[in-house]
Amino acid sequence: MNYKWVALSNTTLGALMSSLDTNIVIIALPTISRELRASPVQMLWTIVGYQVIIATFLINFGRLSDMFGRVKLYNLGFAVFTIGSALCSVSQNGLELVAFRMLQGIGAAFLFSNSAAILTDAFPPNERGLALGTNQIAIVVGSVAGLILGGLLTGIAGWRSIFWVNIPIGSFATIWAHLKLKELAKIERKAKFDFLGNLVFGLSIVLVLLAITLFSLTDLGTEFFYIMMFSGLLLMLVFIEIERKTRSPMMDLSLFKIKNFTLGNIAIFFNALARGAITLVLTLYLQGPTMDLSPLEAGIYLTPLSVSLAVLGPISGRLSDKYGQRFFAVLGLAVSIVGFALLTQIGYSSTFEELLIPLIFSGAGMGIFASPNRASIMNSVPAHRRGIASGISTTLNNVGQTLSLGLSFAIMGQRVPKEYLLDIFSGIGTQSNYWVSDFIDSMHEIFMLSIGFLIIALIASSLRLKD
Repeated sequence: MNYKWVALSNTTLGALMSSLDTNIVIIALPTISRELRASPVQMLWTIVGYQVIIATFLINFGRLSDMFGRVKLYNLGFAVFTIGSALCSVSQNGLELVAFRMLQGIGAAFLFSNSAAILTDAFPPNERGLALGTNQIAIVVGSVAGLILGGLLTGIAGWRSIFWVNIPIGSFATIWAHLKLKELAKIERKAKFDFLGNLVFGLSIVLVLLAITLFSLTDLGTEFFYIMMFSGLLLMLVFIEIERKTRSPMMDLSLFKIKNFTLGNIAIFFNALARGAITLVLTLYLQGPTMDLSPLEAGIYLTPLSVSLAVLGPISGRLSDKYGQRFFAVLGLAVSIVGFALLTQIGYSSTFEELLIPLIFSGAGMGIFASPNRASIMNSVPAHRRGIASGISTTLNNVGQTLSLGLSFAIMGQRVPKEYLLDIFSGIGTQSNYWVSDFIDSMHEIFMLSIGFLIIALIASSLRLKD
């Protein structure tokens, strides 16, 4: 078999496993909350903590891959992710689950920081859109399967079973990656690891997210909120200064001198900021006080979001290889805006048919946008910098998704009385609760804010140089 297809099949399996896990956890979150009696902060950090770890380590893992080999660290990622999944399945309380999800995040960071670079090394420029689009299919298939499989497993075998599915997949993929993947990149063995930059970057993100989530979901005072937020933002400025002066920075700021690289990453960040919380917000809505659906029913309701992405992703990747990336990236964001505008109109309850069109537009927009935008970014940088370039763009995507969760629940926390937030996370409540209207209004505000972020991403995409 031609090696490029070996690389594609293995990285596709990694994408499938990681996306499967994300939606499996989200769809089971209300059940986990009830059974572990976890607080809203713990439940939110079950998702946020996983993404914080990815965002914190991913760039340096991309840097390490340039130093020690992309294949080695990618293979290690499979092993760590599988071990983390096994530990998640035996968690006894919310704190343990958050900790083991963070271990999963370390494995996922190894996978995410290297998969696009491995594909870019293996495929010629005129086929990279197809390869990245195929990976996108796996992500969406995993999303669809995660929604339905997560609901089915949770209902039949309990929420712990949602982590069992990763163990056989991860074990097989670890062995396969070890035996079949080859190192094609030039190794920079004399390069240095930017420990200080990584530490400051991670602390900055954690402080900002802790400030948002604790202020939104607990009784954290305004004074402590401002102190934590200011400290986090100050550390980000310190991080930028460190990166400017160090000889081997974790984030190569010189890459941002490349116009298409910069604009593509701005688009990735704001697109992620717009849509990072959509699945979780809709899951709480569907299993929450007005809809009261089962995990399986909620998963079925959300499948159009993923299916439309799966259908449009490879088509857009193939067409962008032939006609250029800019047009399709802009088109995808425009379609997403239509989808989110329709979501601002949902009421106390919705039928499957009423959610169908908004979710199709939202998913299709992401499918059209993702592959051309990523291909444009990877094509804009020199071959020997693709590892760090992949790490930067994936980090910005994960930071955007993580902040999206924090901002969404900041809005929700300001609208809904804090004593009722646990009811929302646990899927408890009825239409007679006076705060339900506040919950629906908060969803509308979240989707309106998402439209604003998508417009910024669209403007950035339209300004990039023609491919």
